[in-house]
Amino acid sequence: MKKVAMIPARYAATRFHAKLMQQLGDKTVIRHTYDNTVATGLFDEVWVVTDSDIIYEEIVNNGGKAKMSQREHESGSDRIAEAVVDMDVDIVVNVQGDTPFVKKEPLAALLDVFNDASVQVASLMQELKEPQFIEDPNYVKVVVDRNMNSLFFSRSVVPYPRNKEMAITYYEHIGVYAFRKQALLNFTQWPMTPLEAAEKIECLRYLEYGVPLKMVLTDYMGVEIDTPEDIEKALKLL
Repeated sequence: MKKVAMIPARYAATRFHAKLMQQLGDKTVIRHTYDNTVATGLFDEVWVVTDSDIIYEEIVNNGGKAKMSQREHESGSDRIAEAVVDMDVDIVVNVQGDTPFVKKEPLAALLDVFNDASVQVASLMQELKEPQFIEDPNYVKVVVDRNMNSLFFSRSVVPYPRNKEMAITYYEHIGVYAFRKQALLNFTQWPMTPLEAAEKIECLRYLEYGVPLKMVLTDYMGVEIDTPEDIEKALKLL
């Protein structure tokens, strides 16, 4: 199977403007993400797909591969679908541009699930233990069935701890997706769904069209850069 990693990269992020171009040690956030994805050695090609000349030049001028989006997009999945539509590829991995601590082992585990021909879409999750993060809407929670297929994604606390005597394991959805190419192209043909619009979580569109995501549990993936405070956390990790 031919595998590519695509990194969608918007310049004008809603919560933290220009976050991908913030300096994180000796590199920008987007270069950390790109370089660490390439370093896994898992992919035939790695591309940044962006709407920004600034991000495009940041990658290309440092020896990387980048594509400019030809039109506006609602989601990162829409952006990479445009980029891969004419590419000869079997599996597309969407690595979010704001995940600078990309590691090989989780991505390898994500790719492995596609040995099952029934899997169309997969994604990563990690255990979430701190109460303040469980309650924080910036942390997207996911609940799964016994076969590790997603049941729901939410910014709310799910499952809700009505039974106070029961120990509940919470999982944070990490925004790293893998798709069979056709499943990704199908996604872009479906209109935005009500739950997706309400929660602002794009993968809910798959669930509303009856396509479960195979979830892969991984260890701590580091800090996602969503707020200025996350830069400080990331610098400590570096």
